[in-house]
Amino acid sequence: QVQLVESGGGLVQAGGSLRLSCATSGLTFSSYHMAWFRQAPGKEREYVAAIIRTTGSTLYADFAAGRFTISRDNAKATVFLQMNSLKPEDTGVYYCAATQKPAPGRADQVDYWGQGIQVTVSS
Repeated sequence: QVQLVESGGGLVQAGGSLRLSCATSGLTFSSYHMAWFRQAPGKEREYVAAIIRTTGSTLYADFAAGRFTISRDNAKATVFLQMNSLKPEDTGVYYCAATQKPAPGRADQVDYWGQGIQVTVSS
């Protein structure tokens, strides 16, 4: 049974930082592209960042570039999202995602989802 479990969310003031973790089990982690998505209240789920399985190359949505950093630890089967300079508009539920399909930034290409974790940024 595949599981993706996020942790590290919470409440932070604008300008602060959070580090999200996603621990996985039940899959061959190194063979999956990993990604983070988020969903704000009343909005659709949107792509945040992805990290490619073989090269470790990273990709970011425009709003995340320069503030967020995605990384992975294949030995621990865990993916991370370091978020700095947080803004109130970063508030939402953040989801970890795993896919073996070639487009890790597309929600419809995700094979497995985490349950999501709340991030709230106060002004």
